[in-house]
Amino acid sequence: MTERELVRGIGLRALTAAVINATVGAGIFVLPGAVGASLGPAAPLAYIACAVTMGLIVASLAMAGSRVSTTGGPYAYVEAAFGPYVAFLGGVLLWLSCVLAAASVASALASTAGLVLPALGAGLGRAVFLVLLLGGLAAVNIRGVREGAGVVQLLTLGKLLPLIVFVAVGVFFVPPEALAWTEAPSPSALGETVLLLVFAFVGVELALMPSGEVREPARTVPRAVFLALGITTLLYLAIQTVAQGVLASDLARAADAPLAEASARFLGSGGRSLVLAGTAVSMLGYLSGDMLGSPRLLFAFGRDGILPAGLASVHARFHTPHVAIAAHALLACALAFVGTFGQLVLVSNVAVLLLYLLCSAGALELARRDVRADGARPFEMPGGRVVPVLACVAVLWILSNATWEELAVTGAVAAVATALYVLRRRPRRGGASG
Repeated sequence: MTERELVRGIGLRALTAAVINATVGAGIFVLPGAVGASLGPAAPLAYIACAVTMGLIVASLAMAGSRVSTTGGPYAYVEAAFGPYVAFLGGVLLWLSCVLAAASVASALASTAGLVLPALGAGLGRAVFLVLLLGGLAAVNIRGVREGAGVVQLLTLGKLLPLIVFVAVGVFFVPPEALAWTEAPSPSALGETVLLLVFAFVGVELALMPSGEVREPARTVPRAVFLALGITTLLYLAIQTVAQGVLASDLARAADAPLAEASARFLGSGGRSLVLAGTAVSMLGYLSGDMLGSPRLLFAFGRDGILPAGLASVHARFHTPHVAIAAHALLACALAFVGTFGQLVLVSNVAVLLLYLLCSAGALELARRDVRADGARPFEMPGGRVVPVLACVAVLWILSNATWEELAVTGAVAAVATALYVLRRRPRRGGASG
């Protein structure tokens, strides 16, 4: 199917919902404990800093998205700005962030399951749980894309309800003194916390993948991403405030399921069970969405000769990229077994931040060349090209808080990707966009 045969049927409401769905995932059920442990009552500062940074990044994506209307989202933006090689590196960074994020969510889900059945939280029981979880999702997606998409839609329905109940009821049980600051956090502590918290804010890049099917992208993309970011930030601030206010100093000790423990304080065992169920549903929803989308990157790389051609194999009966799906599931399972949620999230965040850096620089280049989508007037922020520059500065500030080990892992992957690109030669045009 060519770009001209695609139907531009995604409007403002649908794209806004897609961005919110891709952003509000498993991280917000787990991260409030880690954020509270690091900053205490000053935790909202991390959310505000992260939201401001993401606002700059989203503005850059909106500027680029209003100038490039082809399918691929960030890939298409980077390719239009810098060519297929840089776009391929961007694709590798996104796939790396996806597989690490999937592994971190699977690891957190195993820990959550261990709260109900301790045997599933460690050792052989944990390994069996991860194999059945990711293997089952892979099997569903191998059987057909409709089956995979159906699971995503079903699980999405139960994602927001527990969070809304948590905030709506919990706000009446927050004593003001529990939110009082004892001291201001140091810049290094704030930066390290923002690096971790980025995981709860990413997702817009996945929702923008079907950019070739968005109506009036020059108008729809900017409005949708800013509206979704505003809604998400308000929801996250409310969740952190309730969790911090209800648990106070105990929030740091409830790292595996902070919202469930807070719910138990004001809703009893029923509230704890509701949030645990919501956590599991949200994590399953994220993993099912990842299993539906991320393997297609491996498939595209195999198809275009960058990775082994076997990854581009299509099942004779189900017509799905079964080898790519199985490979993605296997790698995610292995990473989930050897790494913890926090470790995997940090490396995943480094990869996606580097992708954001490429997209922000790409927005500058597209504006310099005055690239336009179908002749439409592009979106411009007040201050013009200063916004992508500030986005690059903000991303570099967050990355400065990463450890050398986290940067080394991402750098090693980029080096391997470059070697593969050179050895296999440049892929066919459009391949970098997956």
